[in-house]
Amino acid sequence: MESKTIKTTPEYFHLRPDVEKAYSYSHAIKIGDDIKISGAVSMDDDGNPTAIGDLEQQMKNCYADLEKILTHFGCTFDDVVVENVFTIDMPKFLEVAGYRTKIYKKQFPTGSWLGVKELAIPEFMIEIELEVHKHQ
Repeated sequence: MESKTIKTTPEYFHLRPDVEKAYSYSHAIKIGDDIKISGAVSMDDDGNPTAIGDLEQQMKNCYADLEKILTHFGCTFDDVVVENVFTIDMPKFLEVAGYRTKIYKKQFPTGSWLGVKELAIPEFMIEIELEVHKHQ
């Protein structure tokens, strides 16, 4: 029986290194077969909010950034096991949440949808964090 060694040293990924340093976080950390991805928000590479006032477009921008991170680790949305959505406008999110069927094509992950008072920057309307399991 051959034993496969699982890499347990954390592997960090920075989507926007300068922004992450300024706000003191890492966008993703992989340990073994598990990846934790910090909440994605709708921002440009300088950390400025984008799609201001448009929750649907902000959501799409979040998924676009999350896809970049998943791709870096050789994963897809099919590998996502937890998705937590934080929004300042739950009724609007419920109107546009159907977009997720374009993201999750095989099955939906577990997770929570939380209505919150505010996010890190006032223009942010939605933030999406993921947990991924990818058996290598």
